[in-house]
Amino acid sequence: MANYDEALVPAYELPDPLICLDGTPVTSAEAWRERRRGEIHQLFEEHVYGAMPGAYPDMHFDVFEEGHALDGRAVRRQVAIRFGKDGPQMDLLVFLPTDQRGPVPLFMGLNSQGNHSIHDDPAIRLSAGWMSGENRGVVNNRSTEATRGAGHSHWPVEEIVARGYGLATVYCGDLDPDFDDGYANGVHPLFYRPGQTRPGDGEWGTIGAWAWGLSRALDYCEHDAEIDHRRVAVMGHSRRGKTALWAGACDERFAMAISNESGCGGAALSRRCYGETVERINRMFPHWFCNNFRQYNEMEAKLPVDQHMLIALVAPRPVYVASAVDDRWSDPRGEFLGAVHADPVYRLLCGDGLPSETMPPIDESCMGRIGYHVRSGDHDVTNLDWRYYLDFADRHIGTLHKVDS
Repeated sequence: MANYDEALVPAYELPDPLICLDGTPVTSAEAWRERRRGEIHQLFEEHVYGAMPGAYPDMHFDVFEEGHALDGRAVRRQVAIRFGKDGPQMDLLVFLPTDQRGPVPLFMGLNSQGNHSIHDDPAIRLSAGWMSGENRGVVNNRSTEATRGAGHSHWPVEEIVARGYGLATVYCGDLDPDFDDGYANGVHPLFYRPGQTRPGDGEWGTIGAWAWGLSRALDYCEHDAEIDHRRVAVMGHSRRGKTALWAGACDERFAMAISNESGCGGAALSRRCYGETVERINRMFPHWFCNNFRQYNEMEAKLPVDQHMLIALVAPRPVYVASAVDDRWSDPRGEFLGAVHADPVYRLLCGDGLPSETMPPIDESCMGRIGYHVRSGDHDVTNLDWRYYLDFADRHIGTLHKVDS
């Protein structure tokens, strides 16, 4: 049974993000940058997400469709990002506002039902890859026209564009299908060594593949003159929220990271053993993380890292963590505490972090360099969530011409 009782949360001691492995305190931004940050990143690679490769050397961008959208308020662009001549590809869907001068800032995230699901625009190519049969309108694990616009509520395209931002999204299944297939049907085989048939124990799982794909989408943004690639915010919900944080931690080109109810393996502290635990997530989704993560099933206290340190890896770039009151599986308090315990790193690097150590009232946001809110309702992405993300972006990247370093 999952624990939903705060009184049953075990006593725990978190690893200090500002103490090096040899016990040396981190007292300067230079020490963080040159030593401690790399230590923490390597620990997450080895013990949680697995090490992922760099960009595939034979990668091509093919803009296969472009047109006006949203009654002329946006340009719609669809790009096939190809990995090798006969390798897999991912489709990138981009909406850009037409009333902005110069390159625009952008929200980027993975979707779970295909690019065509985020809007009912008939010009969006129907995703052809494997789909979960749990999605309405999916037949024999393939999309049908009935799935067009099915996920629109998670992606308020009109509002994002009206606020002056672009939106870019990729179907996560283009990179790796979300089931335990032995890593045979996604991008992993691109990097197998001769005789290798699956990643090693410390190599990337599915979340690593998804994060890698977000970086490849950012590679495209660097080639699109209408996108300000220095002002791209990576955003994700649930398992894709875990991915957004890992992508933001690994790729410092992302200007901002947003975690929407990412829970265990995302923003929530693993040592709390509340809601979804390390054992449960590894048993239910054995493909998400590297094999080494399984040695911490029911042994969270032995982890050399915890999720506050993942949030800290985004520093000093702004990061936003969001929860929902009724989404106890994702441990709202644990997500908030992840942000609280990342705060010292932000204070050291830029003098600003999370404004309060007390959870804000329901449906209200607190914003510093770290932002947080807990929304009424359950596991979802709503207009309220997006309103705060857009406000946070306005505060940090909407009017900036370069990312703080």
